[in-house]
Formats: sequence, C-alpha cells, structure tokens
Amino acid sequence: MRITNKIMQNNNLNNINNNKILQDKLSTQMSTEKKVNKPSDDPVVAIRALRLRSNVTEATQYYSKNIPDANSWLEITEGALKNTAQVLTNMIGQCTKGANGDLTSEDREIILEQLKALRDEVYSTANVDYAGRYVFAGYRTDTTISFTANQKLKYSVTEQLSGNAMDEVTFIKTTGAGGDLKDINSANFETINVSEQEVEAVKVNRIRLAYDQLDEGTIPTISHVTGKDADGNIQTEEVIAASDITMVHSYDVPSAFEQAAANDDKAYFIPETGELILGKNVYAKLAAYQDDISTSGVNEGEIRITYEKTNWEKGDLRPEHYFACTTTDDEGTVIDYNQEYLTGNNIEKQVIEYDVGFNQTIRVNTTADECFKPGIGREVDDLVKALEEVQALEKTATDIKTMIQNETDETKAGTLKSRLDAVNKALTLSKDKMQKMFEHSITVMQNYLGEDNLSITACGTRSSKLELIENRMRDQKTTYETLKSENEDVDITEAAIHLKSANVTYQAALMATGKVMQNSLLNYL
Repeated sequence: MRITNKIMQNNNLNNINNNKILQDKLSTQMSTEKKVNKPSDDPVVAIRALRLRSNVTEATQYYSKNIPDANSWLEITEGALKNTAQVLTNMIGQCTKGANGDLTSEDREIILEQLKALRDEVYSTANVDYAGRYVFAGYRTDTTISFTANQKLKYSVTEQLSGNAMDEVTFIKTTGAGGDLKDINSANFETINVSEQEVEAVKVNRIRLAYDQLDEGTIPTISHVTGKDADGNIQTEEVIAASDITMVHSYDVPSAFEQAAANDDKAYFIPETGELILGKNVYAKLAAYQDDISTSGVNEGEIRITYEKTNWEKGDLRPEHYFACTTTDDEGTVIDYNQEYLTGNNIEKQVIEYDVGFNQTIRVNTTADECFKPGIGREVDDLVKALEEVQALEKTATDIKTMIQNETDETKAGTLKSRLDAVNKALTLSKDKMQKMFEHSITVMQNYLGEDNLSITACGTRSSKLELIENRMRDQKTTYETLKSENEDVDITEAAIHLKSANVTYQAALMATGKVMQNSLLNYL
C-alpha cells in the first residue's frame, strides 16, 4: 500500500489535534481545579459529585442556617423563662412578707404595688419575639400572648376544669341595715347599723374563672362530660340550670357570698371579678363528678364553663392561646379557635420543630400554657383584693376614731364606739384572712415556679441536644467536603506536569511534522 502525502498529512494533523485536545483538557483542569467539567469527562465521577454536592449543601444548610436559628430561638425562650422564674421568685418573697402578721399599713401598700408590677411583668415577658415571631404563641407566631392595648372584641370562652378548680374562700360579713361597714362616714354612721356580733367570717366555695370583667348579658353555662356516643363524639350535659345561676354585682347588697351561704341550691355569678360562688349543694354536685378509669379518651370529671367577654384591657391574656373559644368581630365574622380541645381526642400541642440534621428534628418552642398560666394573675388579683379590704377597714377605723374624738354628743359617741368595735372585729378577721391567703399563695406561686423551672429544664435539654447535633453536623460537613474535594478536585502539581509534558509533545510534533512534510515522493525516487 502506498502511503501518500495526503495520508501522512491527515495522520499528523489528527495526532496534533488530539494532543491539542489533551492540552485544552489539562488547561481547563488547571483553571477550574476540577477533574471533570462535563459529565462525559468521567460519568462515574460526575454522578458521585452530584451526590456529594447535595450532601454538602444539606449539611451546610443544617450547620450554617437551621442550627443557628434554632439555637437563637432556644436562647430567647430560655432567657424569657429565666426572667419569669425571677419574677415568680420575687412574688413568693412578697407573699412571704404578706404572711407576716405584724405588717404596717405602709408595708401593705408596698406589697400591694410590688405585686401589681410583678403581675404585669410576667405577662409582658410572654410577648417576647424572635425575628418578628412571638416565641410562646405556638403556630400563631404573629399574635401576641396578651393584648398590647385596650380592645373590644367579643369572645365566647369555654374553660375545661377539674374538681380541683373549686376552692374554699372566706368572706367577712360586714353588712347590716343601711350598708357596709367600710362605707361609714360622719353622715351615715347612725343609719349603717352593724353590731360587733353581726360581723363574722363565713366560708363558701367558688370557681375562679380565668378572666374578670366578663359580659353581663349572658349567664355562664356549666356542664360536665358524660362520655362518648357511638361515633366517638364527646357528650355533655348541663349541670346547673340557667335559672339557678344568678348574676350579682360586686357592689350589690347582700353580696354573692352571703347569698350563696344562705342558698345551698344556687350559684351566683360576679361578672366584675369573674367568680362563680357556689351554694353547698351545688358544690357537692360538682365535686361528685369523677373520671371513670375504665373509659379511655374521655374524662367524666371534666367541668366545662362557657362565658363571654368583650372588653379587654392591656395585659389580658388572649384566650386563643389557652382555651377553646370563638370570636365575633363588629362585622359579624366568626373565627373558631382550638375546637379540637372539646373533642376528647388526643390533642397535639402546637410544636415548632427545626430540621437540624439528616432525618433529625428538634423542638424549639415552648407554648404559653406551659408557663404563663392565667392563674398567676388571678392569684395576685385575690391578694390585691384582700390587701385593699384591710386598707379600707383600717381607714374606716381611723376615720371613726377621729369622729369619736370630735363628737360632743355622748349618744352619738356611743354609737360611733359601737361601730368602731364592729370595724375592729372585721379588721382583725380581714387581717387573719389576708395572712392565710398569703400563706396559701406561697405554695401556689411555688407550684407555678416549679412549672416554669420545668420549662427551663426542657429548654436547656433541647439546647444541649442541639449542641451535640451541631458538633456532629460540623464533622459531617467536613467529611462530605473532604470527600467532595477528593472526588472532584484535580491535583494541581500533577496536572501542571502533564500540561507541560503535553505542551512539549505538541511543540515536538509540530517540528517533526514540519520536517517530514517537507519531503515528497519525488525525494525518494
């Protein structure tokens, strides 16, 4: 076979071109520092690169974004809970002071102001937010825990209570013909006829609802859970007929407490204080309901009380974070909240979880109902009311003493002394009642502090777990990046040597081809 000049030319050009392609490949590897720049360079390496890049991206997302976000949320939550624990500790300190029987009027005034400030601080702390999201609001991160301004919005609230929600309270019976002892002044002391023998401490039972200043237009309904029907729906029945519940204002005479003590089969609703005062038989009826352990998913001892509230003050807790409730705005739009609470099914808390690792999540939120209980503020309300009652009686006693000193009529002076004896007895009983309330509140506040500490512990446990996950994700991220580099990155030194070698070969091929192609067939003839 004769080798023509054309064949030699084509072969030389082909070889030179292959060498140039190799140079280009090595040059591209040098500039990109990657072994492959398109899948066809090495399909196996390309597929492995895609997988490793995906792993690196996920690990980076977890380590650089999700974990820091989750950690920030937990830090803010823990800080708010610790602040609440400090506030509750201060409340316990004030209750301890209040339990001292030798308090002066000035001491009580200081305790009164301190308790009010601490109560407001608890619920202000609940409104802490992270990046515009309220951390204790569950899924409703755009809604504050408490109202931040006075507002009119009608809520129908259903509280689900157990028999433990009923407690015994003491009231000092100071009313008689003409009015109340605390109202005595120089103009009416003769008409308000209350003797020392008529002043007494009386005990009654009550249910203290989560809110005060309730609507007067609707009497609360009281029902209890009886079981489930064939379809698994919770069944309830009314415990007390509406006709057996009477609304009594806090300023009415006789008071709801006096009426309940005299009427065993009645209940009395005080809208201003949000209390249901129970007659003896009504209390016994409610206390008799017990959970049947043979039935699952239903608590036959549960008592449900539904009431309405429209006027909300700054600092009041929003019911949607705590209870099954319904709102109706001025335009008639109705919104239901937490209706699943009434179904008796297992209720999943509004848990917010972050993806912090491969197939691994961690809870970051604590819900308001775990630590910012409505009972904290209501307990303080009772203490404030007891303090104010003592202060009012002290003022009345001081005023009567002044009137006695200034009275020249012996008959009137005798009447004033009689009234003073009654006031002093009421004052003694009120102080004793207040002292016992403070003693009881120490235990109550310690229980709230215990629940808050439990939330702090849970939050700290999550933070510790997150720290371990963060360390593991850092190691995994480093491992994936190393594997990715080993799979994709070119050895620069080796690539440089090969590029230099290819360049030398290319130059040599050009020179050799130039010399060979100078000869033709005639040179050999």
